[in-house]
Amino acid sequence: PQIDLATEPRWLRVGGTFGEDSKQAAELAGAYVDGFQGSGGTNAWGPESVNAMIKHWAGDGPGEGGREAHTDAGKYGVYPGGNLAEHVSVFQGALQSAAVMTAYSIALDANGQPLFQDRMGSAYDAGRASILRKDNNYQGVVVTDWGVMTGAKDEGAFIATGWGAEDLTPAERYVKVLENGTDMFGGVNDATYILEASKLWQERFDKGELKVDAKTRFQESGARILGMVFQVGLYENAFLDPAESAKVLASEDKVAEGYAAQLDSVVMLKNNGETVKAAEAKDWSDKTVYIPQSYDVGTASLFGDPAYTEGPTMDLDLAKKYFGTVVTDEVVKDADGKVTSYTAPDLSDVDMVLVGMDSPVSGAVFGNSGFDKTTGEWYPLSLQYRPYTADGANVRKVSISGDLLPDGTKQNRSYFGHTSRISNGADLDAFERAVAAVKATGKDIPVITALKAANAVIPAEFEASSDAILVSFGTSDQALYEVALGLHEPKGRLPIQFPADMNTVEKQFEDVPKDVTPYTDADGNAYDYGFGLSYAGPIKG
Repeated sequence: PQIDLATEPRWLRVGGTFGEDSKQAAELAGAYVDGFQGSGGTNAWGPESVNAMIKHWAGDGPGEGGREAHTDAGKYGVYPGGNLAEHVSVFQGALQSAAVMTAYSIALDANGQPLFQDRMGSAYDAGRASILRKDNNYQGVVVTDWGVMTGAKDEGAFIATGWGAEDLTPAERYVKVLENGTDMFGGVNDATYILEASKLWQERFDKGELKVDAKTRFQESGARILGMVFQVGLYENAFLDPAESAKVLASEDKVAEGYAAQLDSVVMLKNNGETVKAAEAKDWSDKTVYIPQSYDVGTASLFGDPAYTEGPTMDLDLAKKYFGTVVTDEVVKDADGKVTSYTAPDLSDVDMVLVGMDSPVSGAVFGNSGFDKTTGEWYPLSLQYRPYTADGANVRKVSISGDLLPDGTKQNRSYFGHTSRISNGADLDAFERAVAAVKATGKDIPVITALKAANAVIPAEFEASSDAILVSFGTSDQALYEVALGLHEPKGRLPIQFPADMNTVEKQFEDVPKDVTPYTDADGNAYDYGFGLSYAGPIKG
């Protein structure tokens, strides 16, 4: 599992974490690992066990400005709050895992200096490696993330994330990470450089630079790797019965449990006038719902040009299973299939408006998001749909991170004065179009916002005009429908804060959790960590 602590709300991988509370994240990480590995007990291994690998040691969440470490734009993690220990604590809750994957990022302190002696990514950083292997006596398998053994200057490099190790030869890189206790190399399918590293290791041992010979060191990793084969019973029996596997994988009972967890995870942030209340499916079978349409212009990445997508903001076929009538916008497209206009229908006979909205999309993991290679401009990642120009008092005019330049100075990655680039701003257009269509009827038609969140969101752009707000984190639309219609009481609570504005986002430290001012709605509720409503009001305990 990905167990990075989500301390930076703009980070592009928040959606894959267990949130920003270190104690809860550690507990969930430990339970996840035990659930996969245990066979009759927390520490028992057997044929029903699955090796778990926790990532990304020692936390990859504090990318400066939220930028993501798969690309050069986000290769630096910054610790202005000096809070590495809290990130490590999440991993300490799950070090029974069979394997640990290291992070991509170079870790810098508030002054832009390496946290330890190496200005390099986690696999190459002896300081972070020592915390794992020595301070925590971790005896499992350590794996690099994909592309870490490749440098951006290497011939034919595609995914090259060996940050800080670009000037080492390939063999030197392998020796460096092996010195730090690494056992496996993510994405490497060619042993050429590994064999070269074995020779180089032996040469350095013969010179007295290393304490053990190459054979001993490689056998050490081999033993750990083979342990993953033995402890799940693959040595004794490497075969499976497909029919038996089919009874376990995606079996009816497990699908039901998974869906129940989805339902329970939906968070209700607002419920003005009991818009969402207990009901039965038959109560909606003759009702009409309006669901607007939207589009996303997409984001370019290493894998190609932006992928333009458009369609209804919620699954219309699913809606037809609950409502008697489902209406949506009239859509006009150009010759390329791109939307040129939407027209909302007359909502006079509509009983509910349900608007699906993805959280604002600032970029993609492989998108080099935050930097425009064509113009050389750094731009802010944002948590609001409308353009955000980063010119406030809390915006850094000089970045913490930056490459060291040949003249001895440091590159400035500040985005001060520049404007965000959101690919799905049309989601807010859809919401505003729906609200306008309701007002045009002169009727009191409830508007429910179904926010499909991958990050924190600033609700100021849509909260006031929403009668109810539901938030999901990776659930199906079906779960949102059933909560919105009162078929399941909401039980979820926010695993991350929802900020009041971008000013507080700029003020917070990338490595510190729960340090934004949360948004407060018209009912006086603060959208803080742990907040959520049931039918009766704020969930306590």
